[in-house]
Amino acid sequence: MSETYSNTWDLDVFFPGGSQSPEFRRFMERLEEDVRSFDERIRRMEKERSEDLDTWRNILGVIQDLTARLSEAGAFVVCLASENVKDEQAKILRGRLSQTGAAFNSAMTRLDRLMLEMSDSAWEGLLRDPAIRPLSFPLEERRRRAADKLPPEMESLAGDLSVDGYHAWGDLYNTVVGRLTISVEEDGKTRELSVGQAANKLSSGDREVRRTVFHRLNEAWAGEEEVLASTLNHLSGFRLNLYRRRGWDSVLKEPLDINRMSEATLSMMWDVISRNKEEILRFFERKASLLGLHKLSWYDVYAPLSKEESHIPYDGAANFIMDHFREFDPDMADFAKRAFRDRWIEAEDRPNKRPGGFCTNFAVSNQSRIFMTYSGSTDNVATLAHELGHAYHQHVMNDLPQMVQRYSMSVAETASTFAESIVADASIRHAPTKEKKVALLEEKIQRAVAFFMDIHARFLFETRFYEERKKGMVSADRLRELILEAEKESFCGALEEYHPYFWASKLHFYITGVPFYNFPYTFGYLFSTGLYSRALKEGPSFAEKYVACSGIPAA
Repeated sequence: MSETYSNTWDLDVFFPGGSQSPEFRRFMERLEEDVRSFDERIRRMEKERSEDLDTWRNILGVIQDLTARLSEAGAFVVCLASENVKDEQAKILRGRLSQTGAAFNSAMTRLDRLMLEMSDSAWEGLLRDPAIRPLSFPLEERRRRAADKLPPEMESLAGDLSVDGYHAWGDLYNTVVGRLTISVEEDGKTRELSVGQAANKLSSGDREVRRTVFHRLNEAWAGEEEVLASTLNHLSGFRLNLYRRRGWDSVLKEPLDINRMSEATLSMMWDVISRNKEEILRFFERKASLLGLHKLSWYDVYAPLSKEESHIPYDGAANFIMDHFREFDPDMADFAKRAFRDRWIEAEDRPNKRPGGFCTNFAVSNQSRIFMTYSGSTDNVATLAHELGHAYHQHVMNDLPQMVQRYSMSVAETASTFAESIVADASIRHAPTKEKKVALLEEKIQRAVAFFMDIHARFLFETRFYEERKKGMVSADRLRELILEAEKESFCGALEEYHPYFWASKLHFYITGVPFYNFPYTFGYLFSTGLYSRALKEGPSFAEKYVACSGIPAA
């Protein structure tokens, strides 16, 4: 008999009591105290200008300890705020943690300057030290990046001001989304759904349900468009001003550096994709025909071919994913089993959850937590596999030094889309009928649509929005025009109806940690497709290579 699994996560294993946890309060107090002590030590190092190896070994050990504990606290607070958007105490904790993180980053900025000012011979000697050599890549990267930034006191000021400025605008977006509800009629009754619950309805086999929910979501976004337009303008304005002060002439410098990519690689990727969209356009025509439509609309692109509502129980999805992870690598399957068994996953379909999905790492505990809203669709199964791919990636890196575990988003999305491929192909192989196989093949093609068309539209929109924002505030009306222009260009005019409020609805535009939260998905999808092709050719032996290369920090 197959096991059953809880669809809610366990956070008490970290800090019992949720946002009121006394244990977490004590953890934060100790963390804040240690960050203050760390700051004082960096100030002493600035005065002494010490190049002593023992001093540097010690301070790098402290950095890795504090980084892990900040990650632990950050993951806990993010989980609390996501599972209940109305948890006011979680919002307070998030603000408190932002202050602590800013203090730590300020001290790190001053340390970066010390590294930059070291003589080349002293620096090379530092990196040759056996205790420090494993950290050479992140240290070299920090030193290089420090040369591109403002003096430490100015960078520290920018970081301090960002807590109640830059990051606060991102928090405002979460507050707005948290209060939105969507009215939907089901079985003769009206239900009030969260944005995440409503978004799941866009995978319905009933076109009228999809269209109705799509337009009601847009009505909700329209009611908040002035606030969201202001939010997006101020987020981008902060970035542009900081970039200008640093002397950066391209808004892509930061996201490319974060992803360890060159602009030439990015341009080539989009150029090749743009020149090869004909197959996807033919796919759109065929799908429209199968759905009995003249043209697809935005809410049809990811619709299932069958009108029959298929519901995959959560336990069934869990067992299916584990079974097919096992075909690739037993360790990957055992890891997934632990995640399900030990309640690492929050998947319950209920109100007051934030939309979307994510995987976050508790660095001290060496555990991950996965967040999503599971309603039983095959798309939900893909999302679950995707997030487990992230978690497994972190799992195989847990024995590396903390500083080396900071992999780029482009590599992160390689791991997640690779896991999706394993499950998608298994679903197709095990389809009970030809009709089901066709439907699953169509869903697999949808992934290419997402990465080549949808993500491309996001990139085009952000690129053009930033250019206009340099000249001044961009109105909500103009934001609608920009997103529609980007969607029509990216989808080559193939759709009948587009999404005028995508700029408001997509969380990724409002995330402060990573600007241009779009193109790494496409890079990761392409890279993972190549890796998956090798896995199919090489068979079981490839799993060991896959795990071994997961720790390489450069994309």
